[in-house]
Amino acid sequence: MPSSSSSSSSAHGNRKLRVTFTSDMDTSSRARESDSAEGQSSPKGKVWEYIALASVPLVLVLGNSMIVPILPTLSRELGISSFQSSLVVTLFSITAALIIPIAGYLSDRFSRKKVIIPALIIYGGAGILSGFAALWHSYGILLGARALQGIGAAGTTPIAMALVGDLYKDAEETKALGLIEASNGTGKVISPILGSLLALIVWYAPFFSFPAFCVLAILAMIFLIKEPKRTAEPVKLKEYLQKIKAVFAKNGRWMLVSFWAGAAAMFTLFGVLFFLSNMLEKDPYRIEGVTKGFVLAIPLFFMVTTAYLTGTIIRKNGVLIRWFMNIALALTVIAYACTIWFNQNLYVFIGLLSVGSIGTGMLLPCLTTMITGVVEKAERGMITSLYSSLRFFGVALGPPLFGWMMDKSQKTVFISVTVLAFATLCAVFFLVKPDKQVK
Repeated sequence: MPSSSSSSSSAHGNRKLRVTFTSDMDTSSRARESDSAEGQSSPKGKVWEYIALASVPLVLVLGNSMIVPILPTLSRELGISSFQSSLVVTLFSITAALIIPIAGYLSDRFSRKKVIIPALIIYGGAGILSGFAALWHSYGILLGARALQGIGAAGTTPIAMALVGDLYKDAEETKALGLIEASNGTGKVISPILGSLLALIVWYAPFFSFPAFCVLAILAMIFLIKEPKRTAEPVKLKEYLQKIKAVFAKNGRWMLVSFWAGAAAMFTLFGVLFFLSNMLEKDPYRIEGVTKGFVLAIPLFFMVTTAYLTGTIIRKNGVLIRWFMNIALALTVIAYACTIWFNQNLYVFIGLLSVGSIGTGMLLPCLTTMITGVVEKAERGMITSLYSSLRFFGVALGPPLFGWMMDKSQKTVFISVTVLAFATLCAVFFLVKPDKQVK
């Protein structure tokens, strides 16, 4: 009997232990599920996050693309040359390119939102100053205001790209990065139309419109984006730079080629826009105003659509990324080579430029996915900023160099662009070979 009692007591104890252990496991499981739920947004919440993130590149691209249609008018109103008017775009981009690495470091050191929000405030304020400079017909103040606006631009899209890497992983990250590029492209599509429409009120109205867009983006960032908490202590500058150096020591060859490819794509895109904007207003076309804005938007529409689809398709698949990059650059080579001979018929010309834009739309999300995936969160801001900085240099150099080549001949423009695209294709084909699964 004692043994039976002992056995019963032992069984009761084991049952109690199992119940307690099971209860602890359930509690732990619920805690993990709760933590996971806190760390992830609902599908509806993610839509709003995507909208907020997309608003930042949209605002940025308005800073240049909305000005392109009014550059010929700006030149006439201020009594300056085409080259001088192109500097209104160039100075903005060069200033942004120089400041972007600093903004990247600050976003890694403190937080993404603490850089993005002040940057948008500077961007909008400088837009007001630009508008008054145009109203006063002061070319010097206009250039100064555009340089200040470039400082604000430095803390926008590059930091938003790093923030995407902080918020999402794997397929979600790639989709969000594709959306960033698509938003960037959407801004380019609507900017010529919007700039032309605003210019119907008064030619310098586009400058005054920037603050309104900036306010909307600021509100979206404040209320719709919850930045992940940082657990690690901020890295000191010397150690931080050593980590960046280590990243380039390990991945420098393909990264530098990727940086070059991104810069070349933006150089060509903004150069072609500048070329087309000037060409449309001359004989035999004489296309101006809103109609010109719609024509400028056609190649850009193809670019933005392709960018979004590419970001959705490639995910983190390195094999697809490599195929897409090489096909994209091959398309640009073929399209721009054909424009050397087929540039008299406007419909054919716009069609060829659209094919080149499709190539650009395929290329950019691939480059962005690889570059953001190569580093950890702590250094991501600097790497994406360096990449964006070189893209801005491409934007800065496009209009003045295309303007200079236009004085030679149209063939000079497109022979040069074809050679650039072919050299980029060769470099990417031989030197950029991502892993089967990009991190």
